[in-house]
Amino acid sequence: MKTSLILAGMAALAALAFVWPTSAETAHEIPAPAVDSPASAGTQTLVLAGGCFWGVQGVFQHVAGVTSAVSGYAGGEQSTAHYEMVGSGRTGHAESVKITYDRAKVSLGTLLQVYFSVAHDPTELNRQGPDVGTQYRSTIFATTDEQAKVAQAYIDQLDATKVFGRKIVTTIERGRVFYPAEGYHQDYLTLHPSQPYIVFNDLPKVENLKRLFPAVYRAEPALVSKTGS
Repeated sequence: MKTSLILAGMAALAALAFVWPTSAETAHEIPAPAVDSPASAGTQTLVLAGGCFWGVQGVFQHVAGVTSAVSGYAGGEQSTAHYEMVGSGRTGHAESVKITYDRAKVSLGTLLQVYFSVAHDPTELNRQGPDVGTQYRSTIFATTDEQAKVAQAYIDQLDATKVFGRKIVTTIERGRVFYPAEGYHQDYLTLHPSQPYIVFNDLPKVENLKRLFPAVYRAEPALVSKTGS
């Protein structure tokens, strides 16, 4: 689905000099979570899925306190953790991003607030924008009981306030293994800023992060190529 959209977009640009809209994403200003994890020393990992991993990775690479954000797959078996197979929608995997963060610099609650408000639309079931299928589902792959508790409390809070106007469909999955994606998917937003799909779907997310979360926005992304993750 994504590949065909990219090719179609490139063809349109070449043939018609089509001008893409400046934004395809509408960010939601939402309250901070009432329940959060306490600040502490050390790092922790959180795996989030919310549509194409290019944009999700790109957003969190610009969050201060995030030391690494790696695109990959979670929800299925290691044998099917390959882009072409995941794209079938039959592997159980979701395109995901493994986020490693410094708990003394950014809280779990802040990461979830960015996830729900900027990185994707949590009310879209098994899709995000032009990408359709269970591999694009909205899922938090919690790595600890605390993460699952904070995430569920936040979902309940946001649903109660009806800030989205529709019910949140984000699921929480435990015990899933994360598998890094192929190298050509890493740092994709930074490496291909003029690609039509990125321009239309993902760069607006980074701009929304900068606008809505200036206190945690970092201009220099935490790239996989630099962190060695």
